[in-house]
Amino acid sequence: QVQLVESGGGLVQAGDSLRLSCAASGRTFSSYSMGWFRQAPGKEREFVAVMNWNGATTYYADSVKGRFTISRDNTKNTVYLHMNTLKPEDTAVYYCVAAPRSYTISTRSNFFDYWGQGTQVTVPS
Repeated sequence: QVQLVESGGGLVQAGDSLRLSCAASGRTFSSYSMGWFRQAPGKEREFVAVMNWNGATTYYADSVKGRFTISRDNTKNTVYLHMNTLKPEDTAVYYCVAAPRSYTISTRSNFFDYWGQGTQVTVPS
């Protein structure tokens, strides 16, 4: 079992930056693919970013490409989402996700076995 706890969300202005963190329990964290999804009010949950076990492979949603960066520190069992140039449309609850697959990645929500409770990011228009 893996437990994921997100932190770092908050209220920021358009154009600001924010870093989300996701602390994972379990000794096998370093072998997991990790990612982020988000859900805005009244909208479907959507893929944001994903990274394989060592960070060699990453993939981003078109809406965040060039602005968001996913990274991980396997010594700290933590994955990050660095968000720059935030826009009002980035307002959502952000969820950290984990899949017990080292080398493959996916944008599909059913690829991931573990989900955090979410952290709110609000960017007023």
